[in-house]
Amino acid sequence: MTEKCGVVGVALDGRDAARPLYYALYALQHRGQESAGIVTHDGFQQHSHVDRGLVGDVFAEGDLEGLAGSAGIGHVRYPTAGSLDTSCAQPFSVSFKSGSLGLSHNGNLVNADEIRDELAALGHAFTSDGDTEVIAHDLARNLLEEDLVRAVKRTMGRIHGSYALTISHDDTVLGVRDPRGNRPLCIGRLDDGYILASESAAIDTLDGELVRDVRPGELVVLEEDGGGFDSYQLVEEDDTAHCFFEHVYFARPDSVIDDTLVYEARRELGRKLWDESGVETDVVMPVPDSGRAFASGYAEAAGETTPDGEPRPEDDDGVEFAEGLMKNRYVGRTFIMPTQDERERAVRLKLNPIKSTIEGKTVTVIDDSIVRGTTSTQLVQLLKDCGAEEVHVRIGAPEIVAPCYMGIDMATREELIAADKDTEEIREAIEADSLAYLSTDAVADVLETDRSDLCLGCVTGEYPYDIEGEETDREVSRPDVGGQTLRADD
Repeated sequence: MTEKCGVVGVALDGRDAARPLYYALYALQHRGQESAGIVTHDGFQQHSHVDRGLVGDVFAEGDLEGLAGSAGIGHVRYPTAGSLDTSCAQPFSVSFKSGSLGLSHNGNLVNADEIRDELAALGHAFTSDGDTEVIAHDLARNLLEEDLVRAVKRTMGRIHGSYALTISHDDTVLGVRDPRGNRPLCIGRLDDGYILASESAAIDTLDGELVRDVRPGELVVLEEDGGGFDSYQLVEEDDTAHCFFEHVYFARPDSVIDDTLVYEARRELGRKLWDESGVETDVVMPVPDSGRAFASGYAEAAGETTPDGEPRPEDDDGVEFAEGLMKNRYVGRTFIMPTQDERERAVRLKLNPIKSTIEGKTVTVIDDSIVRGTTSTQLVQLLKDCGAEEVHVRIGAPEIVAPCYMGIDMATREELIAADKDTEEIREAIEADSLAYLSTDAVADVLETDRSDLCLGCVTGEYPYDIEGEETDREVSRPDVGGQTLRADD
């Protein structure tokens, strides 16, 4: 898997927005490393700087100085829809006779091609194959006929899929979350303004205060002087489709998403993992970094009860928590490597075992997921080569059996090891002494929500959106793009 994107928008009282946006993008860098960009507006004209690379490489001091204006939006991207080139880097900017637009998108539309074809037939010229440009063109067209709120509502009635958007319309900044809330977006208060961001960690970086999440189907418009925001509930659905993998893997542990601190959610998932499939070993260790909170909760629960749920005797401390794997932070993620051989080599470069923690001991290793199985196979072998007597693998999420169409660049079914293998077959493939995954019900319990309010497509093969060739997990239909006729009084 590769990360989703990160979006941010700010409106300040007289202070240039570029530097706060820059710092916020740094806080969201984990969500995308392909490109970064900022668009601002100074009340007269729009300014933009977008390029491929990490935030620190894309922006120099002079670039920030050239981004004038107290309102703006930003984006970090990992490509999930669209080409790997600068044309799909964001924010996407467009100027038209009613003003200028900048748009940052986290998510993925499943009907972008239909809307693109319709707009192209009407004379719209597209410069990329990404779905963000489709949203921008559709919104620009609607702004020629409607006010801002109605134009956004009209576009929301046409696009289908997952999206959290920050948008600049001249010097007005707004945020939109799709009607099922698949992608996170939150509101923060700063000393001299307001911020919209994918994660609350960006708000913390600016010494701000988290106000709340943007509600599914809500439009939030920041006041131009940074004095507050207006809210418009444009679409309401009976249920949500929050991406559970935000809590399992993608979000920073210090972020609060949908009222839940990610770190505590992962610790609780780890505790559930012990309750469901705990195994007595000498030591439990995380796969850094995302496995750390799971392993902490797992070890804590192991200190309280035995694997069969009985209370621990007072003289029994349970399973020792230890850091048995050290991560080389200068090695790229293994799933980005283009060939299987390179991915296998990268595991050895990325993780180095601490022999004294492992040699002669039984080990439980905790990770957040198994995708292709490459990393897990290499990891088990690495630990056994280091002298581990047994290696048990526990995963803090259910099996990934299907691809994601909602903005995660996940492997195809042909590449997913769990798509055609059961747990025992996967255990044999990675050569672990035992293997267990967390149940879907446990995830829902920890997040204090019903399964029907989560997007579980990657672990069930049933999706909360109408995707061609796939099953749905609820009643849902794709908008009739050609027949959509929202009027000004809608």
